[in-house]
Amino acid sequence: MSARRKRTTIREVAEETGLSPAAVSYALRGVQTSEQTQARVRAAADRLGYEAHPIARALASGRTGQVGLLCGSLEDYWQQSLAVGIGRALLARDRYALIVDAGGDPDREAVLARRLRDQRVDGLIVQPLDPSAALWEELAGTVPVVSIGDALHDGGRSHGEVVFDNRRGVTLALEHLRDLGHRRLAVFTATRASTPDRPADVHVDAEAERLGLRVDVVAVPQGLAAATGAALRVLGVSDRPSAVFCFTDSMAYGVYAATRELGLDVPGDVAVCGYDDHPMSALLTPPLTSVDWNIDGIVDAAVELVVGGVDGTGDGGRVVRPPTLRVRTSTDGG
Repeated sequence: MSARRKRTTIREVAEETGLSPAAVSYALRGVQTSEQTQARVRAAADRLGYEAHPIARALASGRTGQVGLLCGSLEDYWQQSLAVGIGRALLARDRYALIVDAGGDPDREAVLARRLRDQRVDGLIVQPLDPSAALWEELAGTVPVVSIGDALHDGGRSHGEVVFDNRRGVTLALEHLRDLGHRRLAVFTATRASTPDRPADVHVDAEAERLGLRVDVVAVPQGLAAATGAALRVLGVSDRPSAVFCFTDSMAYGVYAATRELGLDVPGDVAVCGYDDHPMSALLTPPLTSVDWNIDGIVDAAVELVVGGVDGTGDGGRVVRPPTLRVRTSTDGG
């Protein structure tokens, strides 16, 4: 068995440069030393293979270099893509994402949020299952919090938020289905009893009344199996809706699975519309109509907000993402 390679110490860098360990530490952090000294110390550190110990660096700077990313449910494929994008964007800024999954459970979300705080993450990005929970105010007093998808209510002083123009997104989807002749729809949503004020869900009722649509809202847990089971129950009856509008594309994939099991044609027997335009949606048979929120723009905005909060260089704020309806043959087979 080979011996473990010994970590180069800051004292060895000091001996190499003829400086004191304290001066080397200052130079590596870019403080209290000249640019020439900093360049000389960094060159020596590179030659010796010196890497600052993360715990020591955190103690010295008060930062860990980690940003917590609390996902509502990683069974949702769009949230998986969002987590990948945020992780890469943070890495490009010399930060690291600590990704955890609430699994669709608000109680678990609260436990994990506090655990991330206790692990001293520098900032927190969250896709809240329960945006009205009291814990957000508790956390916002100690760490910059940026929310995606929903604003934090009841005193949750988030540093920033990246929200969606859900009123416009719902209107685009429902008007599209109405214009194709659909009058009775099922709407699949992951909203739980703890989040009754989700703006997208509220807009469905208002827009359905305006457009003269009959809408049945069905609560569906995240995950392909759950969505498939719900779709089998909704579509496996003679008096089924002619269209299903899903608040995630992952749910729409479950509807596809159910139609195949029931021998139904999409869109001939039932039209299907999603809501986040996951890249896989264009590859389905037939390709899925979906509302696109520009995931790259969401990633950039969330990371910019949280890094600004950590570094003290940004004032935070609210970013509203506009929607685009990507019409494909899952609704319009013509």
